[in-house]
Amino acid sequence: MDYDSCTSLPAMFFTNTSDIGDRPFLWAKRQGKWAAITGAQARAETAALTQALSGLGVGKGDRVALISESRPEWMIADIAVMAAGGISVPAYTTNQVSDHVHVLRDSGAKGAIVSGPTLAGNLLPAAAEVGLDFIISMEPLKEAPQGTQLYDWAGLISQNEGGEPDLSRIVRTDTSCLIYTSGTGGVPKGVMLSHGAIISNCKGAYHVLMTLGLDDEVFLSFLPLSHSYEHTAGLMFPISIKAQVYYAEGVDKLAANMEETRPTIMTAVPRLYETMHGRIIRGVQQKGGLSEKLFMKAVETGRKRYEGEPLGVGDALLDPLLTKLVRKKVAGRFGGRLKAMVSGGAPLNYDIGVFFKALGVELLQGYGQTESAPVVSCNLPTKNKMRTVGPPFVDVEVKIADDGEILLRGELVMQGYWNMPDATAETISDGWLHTGDIGKFDEDGFLMITDRKKDIIVNSGGDNISPQRIEGFLTLQPEIAQAMVYGDKKPHLVALIVPDPDFVSDWKKENGSDANLQTLSMDESFRRGITDAVDRVNEDLSVIERVRRFIVAPDFFTIENEMMTPSLKIRRHIIREKYGEVLEGLYAR
Repeated sequence: MDYDSCTSLPAMFFTNTSDIGDRPFLWAKRQGKWAAITGAQARAETAALTQALSGLGVGKGDRVALISESRPEWMIADIAVMAAGGISVPAYTTNQVSDHVHVLRDSGAKGAIVSGPTLAGNLLPAAAEVGLDFIISMEPLKEAPQGTQLYDWAGLISQNEGGEPDLSRIVRTDTSCLIYTSGTGGVPKGVMLSHGAIISNCKGAYHVLMTLGLDDEVFLSFLPLSHSYEHTAGLMFPISIKAQVYYAEGVDKLAANMEETRPTIMTAVPRLYETMHGRIIRGVQQKGGLSEKLFMKAVETGRKRYEGEPLGVGDALLDPLLTKLVRKKVAGRFGGRLKAMVSGGAPLNYDIGVFFKALGVELLQGYGQTESAPVVSCNLPTKNKMRTVGPPFVDVEVKIADDGEILLRGELVMQGYWNMPDATAETISDGWLHTGDIGKFDEDGFLMITDRKKDIIVNSGGDNISPQRIEGFLTLQPEIAQAMVYGDKKPHLVALIVPDPDFVSDWKKENGSDANLQTLSMDESFRRGITDAVDRVNEDLSVIERVRRFIVAPDFFTIENEMMTPSLKIRRHIIREKYGEVLEGLYAR
């Protein structure tokens, strides 16, 4: 498609779904079987919902909240709000009542669209507190707060069939959505993204992936569509290339869904790839014997090839056999036709990326943030440099400030933070978005991220230390699931460590223990296993990066306890609030 002449996201959707016509477009599991909505059906439902929203008073600039699991109706609702001239306000499915109150009140939402009773449980009390004109439910709801009109999705669609939305009043510079940041550093802020910002991102993604031969692509979407990364990469970009989209049943069924749907492109956060890596390694180790030896040899030779090391005569002769016996089997677990997986949302560990590359799975690391719609750069299938996040997208200017901060400019830059002019002015200066990330360019013009400006630890000796780098090494160890490094203005680093569940389970079996994690966190013999893992990591770190002491956390970092964002990044300020005193105590020993 011609991204430059596209006037809005609804215009892109209605044009491309007309082209898709009666071919399958959106897929979801219905009663245990995959069922498709065609392009024509999605177009008709979206047009009807647009008409219904206009009838409910949604006009130019009105905000409508969207609270739903990933499903075909999510896309339809999102586009319909925009097509009515409104601004879509996606909210995380994990939001508690207080979170919904903040988003609804801050955005000034006129109404909300919710998937059904489960998610309405937290929405309805918030709606009662804030006051909404209407709520539309995809599945039947019994009641809405007093003063709020409740509408049935199917009823609205059937009552408004046959209309065509007038998209001429929507222009590229209009705000399309308010996407709230995940709150790693405090209260979530509403990021205003124009239609043009997201279309520009789609254009950049197309230029990166077009060398793969984009044709009848199939996406498997499982990240929350309320996250800017999935909203663009897993929703808007597939629309732009007329791809089919399958909505996964959840992380626990992702492996099965991949084999069933056989995707060609996937997007995910590094945590998923780390989990996949861990499961694959554990499965291979459990098999043992010749299978394990062949697998590890495939990883070794693949890594050598990627890093440009010459293969010996024996390895060169063996490698084609390894491809047949190992790499093809791995490809089968991903569906057998995967062209690329794209990693974003957080730094990808180099060893994880090379691991998949060595097994024949192309894993492209990108970089971005909600404020840039969100992707800034991405590695190329033709030149994939795992230690970088690739070259900037087409039409994106990137420069490095004197203090190392990454600045960027282009149509992808947000219009600002909703109702926060001071915060906007701090972030955007002379058209340049100040990312808060530290980085540099390599000799090929590929961007390298070294840390978050706010996350950098400055020890008492004045050394700058990247906590994410060390945490990445720690969580690669089989004994460790999660970690947070601590030590600002201190003489050395300490850490908070969450043990891996499989390690805990195996240790308990070997030691005949049925103790819970809280009790085990104080057990010295249990801690020795964690100490061994930390010591292994320290061997490869500089003196100032080494973790001298640690505490074992009795609880996992989760979305529910607010120690992780919905996009699976740790909330350092929340973790410090809970464990800061204990971490400080490590320096008194």
